Amino acid sequence: MELVMFSKMLQEFSVAEAGDIMKDLGFDGVDLTVREGGHVLPENVATDLEPAVSTLADKGLTVPMISTGITSADEPTTEPIFRAAAECGITRLKLGYWQVKEFGTLRAKIDEARQYLVGISKLATRYGVSANIHTHSGDFLSAMPAVVWMLIEDHDPAVIGAYADLCHIGLEGGRAGWKQALDLLGDRINMIGVKNAGYFQEKTDDGAVRWQGKLVPVGEGLTPFPEAFGYLKQIGFDGPCSFHSEYKGGFTFKDMTTDEVIEQTRADLRHLKSVLAAL
Repeated sequence: MELVMFSKMLQEFSVAEAGDIMKDLGFDGVDLTVREGGHVLPENVATDLEPAVSTLADKGLTVPMISTGITSADEPTTEPIFRAAAECGITRLKLGYWQVKEFGTLRAKIDEARQYLVGISKLATRYGVSANIHTHSGDFLSAMPAVVWMLIEDHDPAVIGAYADLCHIGLEGGRAGWKQALDLLGDRINMIGVKNAGYFQEKTDDGAVRWQGKLVPVGEGLTPFPEAFGYLKQIGFDGPCSFHSEYKGGFTFKDMTTDEVIEQTRADLRHLKSVLAAL
């Protein structure tokens, strides 16, 4: 497995500066953002991706995957992103998200996404890369791993796959749902999202109690990492594991500064390395 860091949380730094931080932390490589607001902007991918990859390579860091906002083959930047990734030897792409906000629309959204995946699959085949659906809790079509399976099962496994996020599958299935997700998606998992979450009690303005999912250190959340990585070893997973480190803003047990995020990431990486060493 390659242990990489999602570059989103180091967006304030240049590619070179972010690379220095990731190298110091002990990562093998980078999950590079190629999307709006990312380290590489979609409209500039033809000119900017290769220099970014080269800069990171000079620091001893690989780029085995990129995170995109792609949801359709018809978007003007979709094919250039696939082409540039292939030219740089990047074989795994994370897709963007289809949302499901209105009750009663889920079946229609599934059918719509299936149509989008037809075009995406053709491009992925043409360029020899895989496009992967990220499991994401909340009002997203990929919140339930069973729906992700419905979307990918009829496609070539080398072309359309799953990006299993251990945080989000835990939030939607904190007892055994995360385990069933890994079981169901199995050898179709091309990337793993490394983060964890728990539920915290909050009160609304009217005094009602609700439970809010928030990011926590990877060793403390709903998904038990020793078991999860034991199952990943069992199914033969050997792809990139991307540390998201999203310890800023409202979706976290503590809103951290950049320096705090870096040190928490260091602790998270140390924890996962100890988990893998014990398998």
